[in-house]
Amino acid sequence: MNPELNSGAAITPSSASATRVIKGACPHDCPDTCALEYHVAAGKLIEVKGSSTHSVTGGVLCTKVAKYPLRTYHPTRIKTPLKRVGAKGEGKFAPITWDEALATIAAKFSAIIATHGAEAILPYSYAGNMGLLQYGSMDRRFFHALGASQLDRTICASAGAAGLQVTLGSRLGMDVEAFAESELIILWGTNPITSNLHLWSRCQEAKRRGAKLIAIDPYRSLSAEKCHQWLAIKPGTDAALALAMMHVLIRDDAQTQALDHDYIDNHTLGFDQLKTRVADWTPERAAAICGIDAIEIEALASAYGATQRAAIRLNYGMQRHGGGGMAVRTVACLPALTGAWREASGGLLLSTSGAYPINSAYLERPDLMPLRAGKLPRTVNMSAIGDALNVAQPSAAPVNDTDSRSAIHALFVYNSNPAAVAPDGNRVLAGLARADLFTVVHDLFITDTARYADIVLPATSSPEHDDINRSYGHYDVIINRRAINPLGESLANTELFRRLARACAETMPDNENLRDASLNESDESMIVNALDWTHPTLAGQSFETLERNGFLRLNYPKQNGFIAPFANGNFGTSSGKCEFFSQSLAERGLDPLPNYTPPHEGEESALMEAFPLSLNTPPARNFMNSTFANIEALAKPHGSPTVQLHPSDAAKRGIDNGATVRVFNRRGEMKLAASLTPNSREGVATVLWGHWRDHPGAQGFVNDLTSQALTDMGDGATFYDCRVEIELT
Repeated sequence: MNPELNSGAAITPSSASATRVIKGACPHDCPDTCALEYHVAAGKLIEVKGSSTHSVTGGVLCTKVAKYPLRTYHPTRIKTPLKRVGAKGEGKFAPITWDEALATIAAKFSAIIATHGAEAILPYSYAGNMGLLQYGSMDRRFFHALGASQLDRTICASAGAAGLQVTLGSRLGMDVEAFAESELIILWGTNPITSNLHLWSRCQEAKRRGAKLIAIDPYRSLSAEKCHQWLAIKPGTDAALALAMMHVLIRDDAQTQALDHDYIDNHTLGFDQLKTRVADWTPERAAAICGIDAIEIEALASAYGATQRAAIRLNYGMQRHGGGGMAVRTVACLPALTGAWREASGGLLLSTSGAYPINSAYLERPDLMPLRAGKLPRTVNMSAIGDALNVAQPSAAPVNDTDSRSAIHALFVYNSNPAAVAPDGNRVLAGLARADLFTVVHDLFITDTARYADIVLPATSSPEHDDINRSYGHYDVIINRRAINPLGESLANTELFRRLARACAETMPDNENLRDASLNESDESMIVNALDWTHPTLAGQSFETLERNGFLRLNYPKQNGFIAPFANGNFGTSSGKCEFFSQSLAERGLDPLPNYTPPHEGEESALMEAFPLSLNTPPARNFMNSTFANIEALAKPHGSPTVQLHPSDAAKRGIDNGATVRVFNRRGEMKLAASLTPNSREGVATVLWGHWRDHPGAQGFVNDLTSQALTDMGDGATFYDCRVEIELT
C-alpha cells in the first residue's frame, strides 16, 4: 500500500512532480464499473484512462468518464459550505465555514428531534457514487445512531431484483465477457452503446463471429439500429412476449427438441404448472398485447430454442412499470427451459450485484438503530418522496410516532438529485419548497435539488477519496485510490458524517450511540474490512492482491474460462432450483407462476382515451441520470431535449417536424420541439432524458409527467408506465 495515499496526508506538488498513475474505479451508476487510471502531474488530475490490464475495461472508457477532469475541475464546482440567502428554489447562497455549517445542522436536528422525534429526519441518497464506502457506510451509521427514518432505495432496480430473487434465488447472471462467444444475443430493453459499453464490444465481437443480435424495445436505440432485428413491442408488455415464447417452445418440443428435459428435471421446480399456465398464451394472444406480429414471436421463440448459446441481456427499463417484477421473473425462466445456463455463453444477465460477500452489517451498523415501542424507525420509499414530503404538517407530531405518513421536517440529500430524478416532479418541488422543511444537500454542484437547500456542502469526486467498488455487470472487485487532494474544502461522504456525528453528539448528549467508536473509524479500516475475506468467493484472494493489481475476480464456477453460475444448477432458492413455481410468492398472496401484469397506465386503463400515448424516457448517451448534464462538452451534442414521435402519431395531431408541442397529463406538462421519426414506435412518445431543469429550448421537465405508483414486486419506481397526450402549442 502507498502510505502517502492511505494516510490521509495531503498530496503535495513536490511529491508528484512527475506524472503518476493511480489506480481507480468508476463510481457511477453503470454496470461496467470500469477500472481506471488517474494520471496526475504536479498534484493535478490531467487525464483519466481505462485500465488496459482489467479484462472487462480493456483500456476503453465511455465518453463521459474519459472527460472526467472536466467534471472535477468544472468552474461551477462547489468548494465551500453554503447557506441559503434567497427564497427556496432561487439558488442564492453565501459561503460559510464548516464549523458554522455543522453547528447549524446539529442544532436544527436536535430541535427537530426534541419536537417531532428523530423519524422526522430523512436521509435521501442513491447511486450518485456506488463505492461501498461513499454509497453506504458512515452515512448509514450516523443516521442509524440518530434514529432517523430509514430510506427504501427503490428508484432503480428493486422490482427486477425481486423478480430474480424469487426465480433464481440470487442476483447473479452471465459473465459479461462470455457474450463474445454467444450465437444469439437478445438485447431486451437495453441500449448498451449508451449504458453498457463493454457489453456492446462483446456483442460486436459475437456478431463478427456470426451471432444474431435481436433488440426488443419500444424505441429503436443506437444499439437496436445495429442489430439484425428490432422488435418494437409496446412498453410494459415484455412478460406477455416471454409467455408466448414459452408456449411455442413447449408446443413444438416434440419436433424441435428445444427443451432441455434433463436440466428441467434436475434443476427446476414447477414445470408442469408452468406448462399449464402458458398453454393459452398463444403468439396471437401476445401479439395483440405487444403490438407486433404473431409470426415475429414464432420466429423469435424458434431461434431461441434452436440455440443453446443464447444470451439474454435484460436491463432495468423493462421493470419500471406496474408489472415489472413479474416481467423480469417471467423472462428469467427462459434459460432454464432450454438449458441455456449449461453454456457460459448462454443464460441471462440483469445483475451480478448479489455476487459479492459484502460485510453490510459491519459497514452500516443497523444495530445502532433505537427501538421505540419495539419497532425500528419507519421506512420511507424514495420512489414516493413527492407524497412523503407533502404530508399535512401537524403542529407537533408525537416524539415516538412511527407512522410512515407523519411529516418529514428535515431532508439530507447526498449521492442523489430528487428534484430531477424522482417521479411526479411537481409534487417533489412542492415538498422541497416547504418553509418548514430543513434541507441539506451534499454535492459537487448546485443541482436542481440544491437550489432548494438551506445548507449546501461541497463533496469530493472519485479521484479525491479512497473507496472499494463492486459491480452489477461483472464479477470483479476494484479499488479506488485518492489521486489528488480534495478541491477547496470538499469532503468525502465518510468524513462528512464523521464530523457531523461529533457535532450532533455535542447537541444531543443523551444519545450514546452518537459516540460509538464506529462513527470515528477510518476509511482505510472500512475498505480493508468491507468484504468477508473468508468467504468461498474470495478463497485464495487477499486485500494485498486487490491493492497490487487494482482489481480481483470473485471465485464462481467457470466454464472455458468464463463464470457460469448455474451450469450445474446451484440456484440460490430454498429448493436450490430455478423456481417456475414460487412458494414464497404464493405465501405472500401473489401469483406463484409467471404471468403478465398490465402496466398501471396501460391500454387497458381508463386513461387511454384522454392520454393515448405512452411516454418512454430512456437515458441520453452522454448523461448518467442527471450527472454530467452540466458539462458543456457532453451536453452540447444532445442540444435541446425533443419529443420523438412516429410520423403517423404526428399526422393525427397535425404536428410537423420541429414544431413546438405540449406533452401533458394530469401530473404536469412539458413544452419542447417534436422530432418525427420511425425510431419511436406508434403510440409511444420518446424523450431522451438527463437534462437539468434549466435545459435550453424547453419548458417544464420530463419527470413532472411520471407517476409515483409502485411496481408489483420490490415497490420500485414506474417511470415507463406513463400516459400522455401531445398537442401543438
